[in-house]
Amino acid sequence: MPHNLQDNPPIKHSRFNLVKKRMMKSWQLYVFLIPALTYFIIFHYIPMYGVQIAFKDFYATEGILGSPWVGFEHFTRFFDSYYFWRLLKNTLLINLYQLLLFPLPIIFALMLNELRNGPFKRWSQTLTYAPHFISVVVVVGMLVAFLDPITGLVNHLIVALGGESVPFLTDPDWFRHIYVWSGEWQSLGWGTIIYLAALAGVNPELHEAAKVDGATRFQRIIHINIPSILPTIVVLFILNIGKFMSIGFEKVLLMQNSLNSETSDIIQTFVYQTGLLEGQYSFAAAIGLFDSAINIILLITINQIARKTSENSLW
Repeated sequence: MPHNLQDNPPIKHSRFNLVKKRMMKSWQLYVFLIPALTYFIIFHYIPMYGVQIAFKDFYATEGILGSPWVGFEHFTRFFDSYYFWRLLKNTLLINLYQLLLFPLPIIFALMLNELRNGPFKRWSQTLTYAPHFISVVVVVGMLVAFLDPITGLVNHLIVALGGESVPFLTDPDWFRHIYVWSGEWQSLGWGTIIYLAALAGVNPELHEAAKVDGATRFQRIIHINIPSILPTIVVLFILNIGKFMSIGFEKVLLMQNSLNSETSDIIQTFVYQTGLLEGQYSFAAAIGLFDSAINIILLITINQIARKTSENSLW
């Protein structure tokens, strides 16, 4: 039978060729990715090679490869230590406290979005964004100056109103409140930027239709604005959960003293103390790896829950 050319299947390009073609079509975008990828490879992926010292008795003179394996000895030592539960409790309580304040930037963004006075809105945004650019050292210095039991402005006001001076920075019961709320003051305005950008993308025709139907401003916020920015809220919440066990140790370390250590001792400051100050590199690496493992588990778990319940997730 004569061979029918029309019966021949079309030539299929391989998957590799298709990907290559797409990359070449938008090669400029991939060039822009090179600096970011280089940064992550050098400072985040290559150092993972050193994680193995958590399972070794590391000696600097022997190097990573020459140090003997000890398995999970450092993890067991940490779990069996008397300070394990205090470190874990303080870390979890501070993070839970911060997580409870997660809705504040959302509420603030919704409030700013409703302002109709342009100059006042810009002034409010600038006033709340400014603290983000203040260094941690300066913020702690301000806390020390304002909360000092003798010379602090806050205690002067308390005494003037008939109260007694309060040792805020040395009282363990006050540490979490001061740490979390000062951090919220510093990050509130900056945290609203993404939500304001998401609100700017809300279709104004939805609001016009809601007005025609007689919806109040509050009802439009509840039924239009919040559902519109819900994907953004879910993604940022997942990212927050992904660093749930991680607290910036710099601020805690600057605020910490022997009198408030009962509530200020956290995993990150302990890693700093044991690893850099005491030179127990393997022990500190094991503690840090435990901390990172918890974060990864939480990130994956919350992402899966979000994908099944709201169809919004990181992946």
